Amino acid sequence: MAETDLNDARSNSERRGSDRKKLIVDVRFDGGDGTGIANTRDIGIGGLYMTTTAPLDMGTPILMTLNLNDETLHLNGTVVYSDPGHGVGVRFKDLKDEDKDLLTRELELT
Repeated sequence: MAETDLNDARSNSERRGSDRKKLIVDVRFDGGDGTGIANTRDIGIGGLYMTTTAPLDMGTPILMTLNLNDETLHLNGTVVYSDPGHGVGVRFKDLKDEDKDLLTRELELT
């Protein structure tokens, strides 16, 4: 792996502030001019990446609904990474303790 790739990998991890695990679940979202259903690619306590072709710019506030183990999570976040036509990275905002606990349990099982 080239030194640049190692630096990019480190900076992605550092920017996230938390590890993510591969977990694919449906996400209903509403943010900016984009509303729809997407799939997560990975998720962690601090945020997620979801695949979508919806035009969501960096800095866009987003509301998301997803189901984990028959429980519904309603999450607020901010788009912190945008790859137009492919997907977005979202940082969770004001994560409730019960949602954080559910995410933690689910991530430990994967």
